Amino acid sequence: MTLSSPPVPPLGAPRDGSWDGPPPLPRPGPAVCEQPLAEHPGVRAGLATAAGRFGLLTVGDVLAHIPVRYEDYEAAVPVARLVPGREQTARARLQSIRVQRTRRRGLRLVRARLRDDTGLLEAVWFNQDWLARSLSEGDELMVRGKVSAGSPPSMSVKAHEVVEGGGGVHTEGLVPVYPGGEALPPRRVRDLAVAVARSAPCAIETLPAELRAERGLPSVADALSALHFPRHRGDVSAGRRRMAFEELLVLQLALMVLQRREASRRAAPRLAGGTSLRELVRMALPFTLTAGQEEAIADIAADLEEPRPMRRLLQGEVGSGKTIVAALAICQAAEADWQSAVLVPTEVLAQQHTRTLDELLAPAGIRPVLITGGIAAAERERRLLEVSTGTAPVVVGTQALLSEGVDFPRLGLVIVDEQHRFGVAQRQTLAEQVAALGGAGEAAHLLYMTATPIPRTLALTAFGDLRVSAIRGRPPGRRAVETRWVREDEREEAYAFTRAQIRDGRQAFVICPRVDEGDDDEGGRSAVAEAERLAEGPFADLSVGLAHGGLRGDDKRGAMERFAAGETDVLVATTVVEVGIDVPNATVMIIEDADRFGLAQLHQLRGRVGRGEHPGLCVVFGEPATDDGERRLEALTQTGDGFELAELDLEIRGEGSILGRRQAGRGDLHFARLGRDTKALNDAHAAAAEILERDPELDAAEHELLGRAVEARFDDLTRAIEA
Repeated sequence: MTLSSPPVPPLGAPRDGSWDGPPPLPRPGPAVCEQPLAEHPGVRAGLATAAGRFGLLTVGDVLAHIPVRYEDYEAAVPVARLVPGREQTARARLQSIRVQRTRRRGLRLVRARLRDDTGLLEAVWFNQDWLARSLSEGDELMVRGKVSAGSPPSMSVKAHEVVEGGGGVHTEGLVPVYPGGEALPPRRVRDLAVAVARSAPCAIETLPAELRAERGLPSVADALSALHFPRHRGDVSAGRRRMAFEELLVLQLALMVLQRREASRRAAPRLAGGTSLRELVRMALPFTLTAGQEEAIADIAADLEEPRPMRRLLQGEVGSGKTIVAALAICQAAEADWQSAVLVPTEVLAQQHTRTLDELLAPAGIRPVLITGGIAAAERERRLLEVSTGTAPVVVGTQALLSEGVDFPRLGLVIVDEQHRFGVAQRQTLAEQVAALGGAGEAAHLLYMTATPIPRTLALTAFGDLRVSAIRGRPPGRRAVETRWVREDEREEAYAFTRAQIRDGRQAFVICPRVDEGDDDEGGRSAVAEAERLAEGPFADLSVGLAHGGLRGDDKRGAMERFAAGETDVLVATTVVEVGIDVPNATVMIIEDADRFGLAQLHQLRGRVGRGEHPGLCVVFGEPATDDGERRLEALTQTGDGFELAELDLEIRGEGSILGRRQAGRGDLHFARLGRDTKALNDAHAAAAEILERDPELDAAEHELLGRAVEARFDDLTRAIEA
């Protein structure tokens, strides 16, 4: 298929074949794409101002602001001829509109009465209150959705358009729907796209002609035209594929070059020597290491023996055995007479790691030193002296260790646990801090660990500056946690089961999405109110504790420690317990308003129970108002495979920020979607490796523009790091 055949009529052009094509194109070049919308002759001043508030400042911004979907408005059916049970399109005039609240928490309906020459239709939208403010009596609408019988018949509206006369944007055929908001509705974005349509060729062609020919990709101008003004869905697919491939190729090249530059810029200590300490630890283990653990151990051991800094991510679910892998890496550093540091996000997790490492490393005679803010001044000074004299082989603490004047004379390995929320920029900043602490002028090796499984697509992008090792599955003997989605009328049954578990000596978590009642206007149970309600009602005869981020550090830590010690039967908390608390005796996890959490987060939370000899149960309460919410909860009950859930979570939430910290949504990618473009990403990854193999500096003539795009990506990264 070719996209360069007859020019595509813009929306609003005559449909009778009389359109003669666009006005003469401006001379292609970056200056056109960088032209401010306020200076574009086809954009009204008010529209340019509204677009600017929305972040669309230039012609190029509009060209990159592609539709989120395309609505196919077939010929409208008169209201009197609408057939119940079918999805159809109707064209009618608005008579009235109102917002109706329902008994279902978080659900609101917008009801409108529409009329055409043949009859009356009731249109219904879900949770779109703004429509009542933006639509006016007398507006003519195209509405599409499933029709239900009644008097009058009703339609659950899937999509709608305001029909405008006098040369306005058309509302028939394949209509692009752009990301927008109340201040800049999607149809106004479409007006912008029409206004700047002739500027599409200003986009610079970065892909070499040979590369495009090999993969059957259209030019950038044809691809953008197809995305904004498609004649059929084949145009959309071809245009999106081309733009997604280019974006992912540039990103892969940038990350590969970044990884190579980082490795070549500094030397690292070669942590090679005997294996005596590792063998002592292995022989004392009461279990056999899994194949996944052995593979990860081998990957890390090989990296540590190289004279360049290791930058590796070790991922595996809760209980998969990442800590023993890290312990053996610490032994390897100690065998070469280098120190290790273990950085964790909280003091509670630091204490937990210290206890675990103390037990694992004891056969090798390695004693971890804990340094946190809660240690008395005299004892802290004594431990700091151990570190500075090199007699402390491994130090555990929060990331504050890097900035509190801790002196490491021979820091060879840094392990960063549960920092999967770091973007590329934050990892580069951390690498700079670690390099500054490295002993003998060498940069320490860096190992990141996370219990949040990462989809392959995300691993190649958000973690493309790292090598990745994955431990899949659970160790022998660790059982899956049963998960039940419980409806409100079954709540007392869930409480009865929990009380029975506690009578048998077990414990339970109750997780709430908010700290206090006044946190937001969206509803949902708060930890403070729920702890009080449970202590006075269902669990009145039990000990109920409370932990949340609003508490002082000592109070929060004390609540968790009392629960871990078995002094508290039920711990009501926010997601502060997602990581850093290990209570083998806890067997019940109750999650309130579970539809308000991400799928990966829900999986992490349920991993807090069933960690001992008794099976765990996760009970989720929630009444999702969206299809995505239902998909999350259904998936949680159907599989305990964190990697499978991670793929679905990525598909639902979006990839978030790759360079920075944002965890969901549109993120840094304009055209590609990691949950959808797996094939394009794998292709781009392979192509990037081939290009750098032939042209490591990207200075060949055919790669000149591609090299500029990669450098621009580095500029993005630099700004993110500096921010």
